[in-house]
Amino acid sequence: MKSYQETLDFLFSQLPQFQQIGEKAYKANLDNIRAICSVLNNPQDKIKTIHVAGSNGKGSTSHMLASILQEAGYKVGLYTSPHLKDFRERIKINGVEISEEEVVQFVQEFQPKLKEIRPSFFEWTVGLAFYYFYQKKNDINVIETGLGGRLDSTNVIHPLVSVITNISLEHTAILGDTIEEIATEKAGIIKPKTPIVIGKTQRNTTPIFENKATLANSSIFFADSIPDLTIQLDLIGQIQHENAKTAWKTCEVLADLGIETTLTQRTRGLENVLKNTRLQGRFQIVNTSPLIVFDTAHNPDGIKILCKEIEKLNPSQLHCVIGMANDKNHREMLFHFPPDSKFYFCSSSNERVLPGSILKEIAQKYDRNGDSFSSVKEGLKAAKKRASDTEMIVVTGSNFVVADVLT
Repeated sequence: MKSYQETLDFLFSQLPQFQQIGEKAYKANLDNIRAICSVLNNPQDKIKTIHVAGSNGKGSTSHMLASILQEAGYKVGLYTSPHLKDFRERIKINGVEISEEEVVQFVQEFQPKLKEIRPSFFEWTVGLAFYYFYQKKNDINVIETGLGGRLDSTNVIHPLVSVITNISLEHTAILGDTIEEIATEKAGIIKPKTPIVIGKTQRNTTPIFENKATLANSSIFFADSIPDLTIQLDLIGQIQHENAKTAWKTCEVLADLGIETTLTQRTRGLENVLKNTRLQGRFQIVNTSPLIVFDTAHNPDGIKILCKEIEKLNPSQLHCVIGMANDKNHREMLFHFPPDSKFYFCSSSNERVLPGSILKEIAQKYDRNGDSFSSVKEGLKAAKKRASDTEMIVVTGSNFVVADVLT
């Protein structure tokens, strides 16, 4: 492999990744990632980390934490997934993506040594992040889980603090069919004598988290118990205020552990997340006449939150360019959109996509009507032709859908 593109072809084409093929890429143990870390000389044990899990908001919360810590002058690593435009979005230091050369060098150096382990795409990426952050001597690193928590490849770290944003039904084929089962999987990131911050107090999940924290002899904090923050966030939406409180409370806990931030630094960090971390796809306004918003909401709760924000804007007509993975609760996601919305049901470039024509058939059963398109770009093009300047277009349903129009 001589080029960055050849390296990506190796990672994407030859190794399974959940983002593309779903549950077949999920492994029911941490044996591989532990073996990989051993080959890398266990960089995960030599870096300071914050571990973030949850059903919705974990990505935004991770970016908020990174932004605050950057404002405080720390050298901050940020590992998130999935990416939207470029693989390198997953691994950043102070908002700057890992270079193409460093990705190529890592794969070239360790491919022979990891050949027998046969890492998945996600395991390769997690190993790269740990190794890179250690090599760069970061002060602190924010690590977002990919899926679940207990068996997620990131769950070999020993963080200063663990964070769980909230729990909703997601990836039920893997994580469980109930809120309680999913909460139990997420609670797997709670470590012995390591404080845990919970973003949202939920009746079905709080006892699970409290019990796990007690067994681990870990302090537990609920972020929604602190007063509302009067801060002008640059991330739009009510859930971002919830995420901001989670990040704020986490910083309060970190201060007791020697990672200090002032009130001013926390405020500036929350006001400048987009500038500091270059986050995309969270109620991202890309045009004003008509209003066009890209949002990566990809489960029923995420879509519900998105639709509440749209309702506040009260557009004269909503044009919804939407695509979904084939393993989602399509009915419940569609249900949250106003019935009089104009829908553009799209196939995306991802292997897990539900074809737009089939999504159209499902939607018609619930009085959500529109046309189907072979690509997201074609759907957006049609919506732009039909929408007047006073109307609104939203592109949503999955990370893949937003990625297709950003690329």
